Amino acid sequence: MSTTTSGASSATDGRSTRWDQHRAARRRELVEATLRAIREHGAGVGMEDIASSAGTSKTVVYRHFADRQGLYAAVCESVDHRILRTIGRALGASGTDLAAVRRAPRELVAAAIDSYLGLVEKDPEVYRFVVTAPLLDRPGGDPAAPVTDHIAAQLTQLIASALTTAGRDVGAAPVWAAGVVGMVRAAADHWLAQPPGPRRPTRTTLTQHLTDLAWGGLSVAWASPSTQEDS
Repeated sequence: MSTTTSGASSATDGRSTRWDQHRAARRRELVEATLRAIREHGAGVGMEDIASSAGTSKTVVYRHFADRQGLYAAVCESVDHRILRTIGRALGASGTDLAAVRRAPRELVAAAIDSYLGLVEKDPEVYRFVVTAPLLDRPGGDPAAPVTDHIAAQLTQLIASALTTAGRDVGAAPVWAAGVVGMVRAAADHWLAQPPGPRRPTRTTLTQHLTDLAWGGLSVAWASPSTQEDS
């Protein structure tokens, strides 16, 4: 009797696992379809456009995400992972590699900034979709906060490593990281709003400007207390 019950339970668990995997795969497909629709129709894309891009109906989309809030959150999560992977590749293992932090700190800050601007340049409508949250009737607070918070957390590790190497207190790391991310985001929004033309700086130039500004404050993290006293 117990063997039969155990076998039935295993079969049920197997079916449940396969169904969970199917739903997860379908959700990923719908997120990719949403990204295609955003690129085609712009950040103000509607649910009809999204369903059409997915080759299905709005009812099916809602079945997997419950509502527009759920779909927006899933798209933000996808973009979040993409940005973090890009920044992670730019920084390599340097966030925890103290030798790398000491060797080229300014370049690491520039790489992190350029990675963020890369999404803005390559996928401007997706970026607008994330920061403006057009699917949400009344966004509460900053809808893009989870994305920028994760970026700030990654930058916090880099700054904390530098402060540790310099023998300084790491308490400033999360504050400085949040400040840098906020600065870059504000500059990116301003940059994206500018019409194409000779007055609009290139991504390389904007990265340089923002790195200069950020490094003016962050460089203290890479200086030992004794160096500061001598200066």
